[in-house]
Amino acid sequence: MSRAAVLCGLGGALPERVVSNEELAEQLDTSDRWIRTRTGIGRRHVVAPGEATSDLAVAAGRDALASARLGDVDLVVLATSTPDRPCPATAPDVAHRLGLGTVPAFDVAAVCTGFVYALAAASSMITAGVAERALVIGADTFSTILDPADRTTRAIFGDGAGAVVLRAGEADEPGALLGFDLGSDGSGGDLITVRAGGSRQRSTPEPPGAGDHFFTMDGRPVFTQAVLNMSRSSGTLLERIGWTPAEVDKVVAHQANIRILNAVGEQLGLEEKQIVANLDRVGNTVAASIPLALRDAAADGDLQPGHRVLLTGFGGGLTWGSAALVWPALEPTDHTDNPENEQREETTMSTPVIQTQESLKHRVSALISEKFGLDEAELLSGATFDELEIDSLILVELSLILRKEMDIVLQEGELKSAFTLDEAVAVIRAKADQA
Repeated sequence: MSRAAVLCGLGGALPERVVSNEELAEQLDTSDRWIRTRTGIGRRHVVAPGEATSDLAVAAGRDALASARLGDVDLVVLATSTPDRPCPATAPDVAHRLGLGTVPAFDVAAVCTGFVYALAAASSMITAGVAERALVIGADTFSTILDPADRTTRAIFGDGAGAVVLRAGEADEPGALLGFDLGSDGSGGDLITVRAGGSRQRSTPEPPGAGDHFFTMDGRPVFTQAVLNMSRSSGTLLERIGWTPAEVDKVVAHQANIRILNAVGEQLGLEEKQIVANLDRVGNTVAASIPLALRDAAADGDLQPGHRVLLTGFGGGLTWGSAALVWPALEPTDHTDNPENEQREETTMSTPVIQTQESLKHRVSALISEKFGLDEAELLSGATFDELEIDSLILVELSLILRKEMDIVLQEGELKSAFTLDEAVAVIRAKADQA
């Protein structure tokens, strides 16, 4: 059997600070409803002053290494468009702080496609025999390059890091990366960009224009290009490896916008249950979005060993890419998703991994908030449904939605108006475990 790169570890990290849609609405001309209906996002995490991309990358990398239980790796590839400094690359610092010694380490800059590109690079080095084990990280802190007055970009983007560990193995193993499809189109480079700060701007005598140091995106053409290129790339790869869209269990696309995810699903003829989404609670985390979505889906139980998984991304450049694998059985890590309960690492960064109960709680609260227009912060406050004026008909509707969207069947009266959200989630979790 031919040599292949096999995914054997998974991790992620988010900054402690959470910015809700309500907080943004206090600062900008926007609202929770405006943001949710256009993006599907309810909140995002942002770095604290002095916290950098490398801090998130180290935390996510440590988490993935703990999951893999392999010890050291001999290669680090970091996908990021927000490095700590323009020079040098951030990956060598991450490798050093993880105690990996003098292993080769380099950055990949492909914006939101960065993780797929980094995965392809590391996989190729393993299959070529250059490396035996690789740590692949996607990490970005886009909050540091957003215009504080731009309601659109500030609503969309969040900070975070996700990571996987690859090892040399055989192509027929669960976790083996089965193939890639990559592409780019430089004619669209101005659609997603930061105009200032590079050699083009620095080599001219004129000072940069107002706002040129901030990230900009031309939404309408980006939407179209994202849908078309992720769909085409996915279709090309699926044909190459002999899968049909119906045979794919989970599609983990770049978490750009819920409308884009749905449109890609429609283009590929996917059912809603095949599409993984976590952007409601983390936003668009750029290069981190695919590995964070994998981490959350695995922790939720949505992603199971043996599932056929398609990854696809689209980003600035323009760039796009897809990858496929059969999901392996991975060791869980021992972190929780509540940053307040985490001890800070030497990197000043907690290393949360969403656990099933807490993840389900946020998923249900976001569902209630989105479907019924209720304040998510109040749902999370510990008040009962009665106190929040959530009547029995809403609970019936919620039961029907859970049946349709999460395959959880609740009997009449199992959700009670006297419940808090935590008590309701405990009942839902118990029913899910019985399924």
